[in-house]
Amino acid sequence: MEFSIKTTHPEKQRGPCVVVGVFEPREPSDAARAIDKLSGAYLSGVLKRGDMNGKFGSTLFLRDVPAFRAERLLLVGLGRRNDFGEKEFMASIRNAVKAIIASGAKEAAFALSGFPLVKRSAAWKIRQAVINVRDALYRFDQFKKNAADAPALKKISFLAAPSEDSRKLDDALAQGQAIADGVAFARTLGNLPGNVCTPTHLAESALRLAEEHGLACRVLERDDMKKLGMNALLSVAQGSHEPPKFIVLAYEGGKAGGRPIVLVGKGITFDSGGISLKPGEGMDEMKFDMSGAASVLGTLLSVARMKLSLNLTVIVPAAENLPGGGASRPGDIVTSLSGQTIEILNTDAEGRLILCDALTYAERFNPEIVIDVATLTGACVVALGHVATGLFSNNDRLALDLASAGRESFDRVWQLPLWDDYRESLKSNFADLANIGGRPAGSITAACFLSRFTEKYKWAHLDIAGTAWKSGVEKGSTGRPVPLLTHFLLSRAGKAL
Repeated sequence: MEFSIKTTHPEKQRGPCVVVGVFEPREPSDAARAIDKLSGAYLSGVLKRGDMNGKFGSTLFLRDVPAFRAERLLLVGLGRRNDFGEKEFMASIRNAVKAIIASGAKEAAFALSGFPLVKRSAAWKIRQAVINVRDALYRFDQFKKNAADAPALKKISFLAAPSEDSRKLDDALAQGQAIADGVAFARTLGNLPGNVCTPTHLAESALRLAEEHGLACRVLERDDMKKLGMNALLSVAQGSHEPPKFIVLAYEGGKAGGRPIVLVGKGITFDSGGISLKPGEGMDEMKFDMSGAASVLGTLLSVARMKLSLNLTVIVPAAENLPGGGASRPGDIVTSLSGQTIEILNTDAEGRLILCDALTYAERFNPEIVIDVATLTGACVVALGHVATGLFSNNDRLALDLASAGRESFDRVWQLPLWDDYRESLKSNFADLANIGGRPAGSITAACFLSRFTEKYKWAHLDIAGTAWKSGVEKGSTGRPVPLLTHFLLSRAGKAL
């Protein structure tokens, strides 16, 4: 897809198609009003006849609009003006793209003044529009024999007022494309079936990423992990024939020798629950249990594309969690890389076992910040549904910065407590701590478990169990929280718009 910015008024735009919005009831946006004036109230006549009333999600193509230079005008219903916010803006862009694809048009121009957001700049709208255009165009059909033909749509331009700062708009366009690349990368990894996206496949994907962008990459094998003492991670992989991998990638765009920001992504490429076997219904979706790994790799791709001035290290502990003759049993005790012993009360609480060794390993980089990303608990879905990602942190400033990045990217988070009171449920009669704390506050006690391995640095934990993928008709990876993480890193690198 080719994107561009044109600083011109929508009524002067030539080309196959111009896209503008209409509010309910029959209220033209600024861009639509300018075209209406040029056409001698032709658009007003269309609205009065009831062909388009502005209902949210509706679309209408108009051809041969008098005095209008573009071949077609696409009207997109925006709903009521007072209800039109960021969510509606992004959905309207996707609705427009779907209509354009159905029309067979090869090119379209979006008039930004036709999608007004009072509290958001033109640069913000361009960045989000690119991401949402790419979202609407995304396909995962590589395993289908008769995949649908690729859309004819190849060029999208955004029409901005001549008074706008062109450099800032160009930066927004580039950022939007880089973020969209990272989201698509993460979505594709997440959508791959478990028999394809194994720990080895994740390692190979990381190595390709390193080669394409000149990054340092190291993959630790089972024997390497044994020598280091990563017994918590290794315990999860015991029941599978697939070998575990421990992936470390380094991007050095900042000061030489500078402290890195470290992202840790949970890479359970399939989670059966192990001996504590999950119910069969919906178990196919446990291929998405490596979404944390996919998101940190996608974020690294976005950072590399934008060439941000910071140092970033990505760690992915990867394994399958399957039952078998060698699998861990409930009641087993393992010694983690930190030296702390863990009683495994439930083998389906495996994500925290691979993450705790990765979080201890992160200490060797003298990190400025560590953020782990994991589809960690079903309890987080109960608490926050599929809207917000759960946020936990041992540093208030870091939590505030992540929440701000969530609002800016509309990839939102909600902070939950990490009070010491919750640690009580992790006590074990036989080891330093247990790997579960019972049903109450399950997402909090899981985060408290991880906090036992992060006391030497600033740390945040993102529980994406409710946001990493969708079920039902729209089943598939979302690519979240790549937008959140990239906006956070843009801010850290001084590139926020």
